[in-house]
Amino acid sequence: MYLPPHDPHVDDPMRFKPLFRIHLMERKSATVECMYGHKGPHNGHIQIVKKDEFSTKCNQTDHHRMSGGRQEEFRTWLREEWGRTLEDIFHEHMQELILMKFIYTSQYDNCLTYRRIYLPPSSPNDLIKPGLFKGTYGSHGLEIVMLSFHGKKAKGTKITGDPNIPAGQQTVEIDLAHPLQLPDIENLHDFSELSRIVLEVQEQVRREEQEQQEQEHQQEEEDRSQQDASQPAAKSLGAEGAEGEETAAGAEGPTQDKAPASQPFVLPMGVISRIEDYPRTCRICFYGTGLIAGHGFTSPERTPGVFVLFDDDRFGFIWLELKSFSLYSRIKVSFQNAEAPSREAFDEMLKNIQSLAT
Repeated sequence: MYLPPHDPHVDDPMRFKPLFRIHLMERKSATVECMYGHKGPHNGHIQIVKKDEFSTKCNQTDHHRMSGGRQEEFRTWLREEWGRTLEDIFHEHMQELILMKFIYTSQYDNCLTYRRIYLPPSSPNDLIKPGLFKGTYGSHGLEIVMLSFHGKKAKGTKITGDPNIPAGQQTVEIDLAHPLQLPDIENLHDFSELSRIVLEVQEQVRREEQEQQEQEHQQEEEDRSQQDASQPAAKSLGAEGAEGEETAAGAEGPTQDKAPASQPFVLPMGVISRIEDYPRTCRICFYGTGLIAGHGFTSPERTPGVFVLFDDDRFGFIWLELKSFSLYSRIKVSFQNAEAPSREAFDEMLKNIQSLAT
């Protein structure tokens, strides 16, 4: 398992923690050992679920227990996960969220399902190289987000989640067609000035989307009328023309300069940030939306914000409604242990274990 660094040190390297290991014997036999807990390796099980998915099960979960009971287990987990003790955390809401995470994760006892992650493709038109990023999420700590580009949109998808927004949800969406011109550094301290700029762009985006919907509806009506009166050959020709038009539009990337001159940047007064040494210059900013929700992913809604590109490996997002700032730093680890097999060898290993089990 690759764990994010301790909050809020977003630029620190990922932490590596073995969860299980496989021994292949000469006589076509294999053993699986669970590495979870502090009592050493013990008996486990691995099973293929379907393509790109397998599950692990610990057969001796008593090895995960500690002599001091759940209290000792929680304190040990807190030191490893957060690098601090509960006494160091004064914010009651943060204490509550941390306890919820411990209860949620510890109940599985390393009986987990794993799915392969396919990284997004890269294009020369992309603002920066897509990939995985560590991001600060307030009292939730650091989480992993996958940044991908889709024409004039960029999306940040959660790889790890929290009690509010689970993994797999689109945490931020960046509108690359609507760059933001930040106020000068003196006025940037004023949150109301930044809020005014963002809300004006939000209203502009709303009007454009409404106009586009009306145009699409009108075009559908015209196409329907033409289809009723046209010949089959004409229908075919019209379909080909529409398909070519869509392909050209989809291939069109953002038109902004990929390397604009840097500009001073500072967070407005009142915006909360878990990290104080964020970059003080940025390349470019865009209008975006961020997903917020209550506990259990209740009442989710997209709210306006500012995407701030600092450099090729770091970006930020100002959550306007929350008055909060998230800083994201690229994960540069290759995700391969020195003794780990290749992907093909690991897939073959799982098949051998599955055949032996059956």
